[in-house]
Amino acid sequence: MSSYNKVILMGNLTRDIETRAAGKSTIAQIGLAVNRKWTSETGEKKEEVTFIDAEAWGRTAETMAQYLKKGRPVFIEGRLKLDQWDDKETGQKRSKLKVVVESFRFVGGKEEPEPQQQQEQRPWPTGKPSKPGPAPDPIGEQPIPF
Repeated sequence: MSSYNKVILMGNLTRDIETRAAGKSTIAQIGLAVNRKWTSETGEKKEEVTFIDAEAWGRTAETMAQYLKKGRPVFIEGRLKLDQWDDKETGQKRSKLKVVVESFRFVGGKEEPEPQQQQEQRPWPTGKPSKPGPAPDPIGEQPIPF
């Protein structure tokens, strides 16, 4: 029997992306908040937030860490991964489900740049405006076919 493991998420980063070296590669730890809004049967507006941990590897990890910061929206495609370990304090088995990012896309417009110092304002030119030439005929000499 075949298996299929695909996750598609769009949400906002809950923190700046943390990277570290993992052998010859880079690993990024990512926190994502995905909001769900709906209206109940009684007409009451409701909202729930799901917090998801994700990780990215290699060039994907480096690019995400370089361009994405806390609060930025992002679209992620990946797969689910179950991490399991023994708790050092209690000795109990622990587990955590996370998303391994296979690709991502920037969402929203270009991030607003930092405010710059006020630029020097120059007065409008005082010379005479030049006369524009004749406007080109946008349709041309050919008749319209309808």
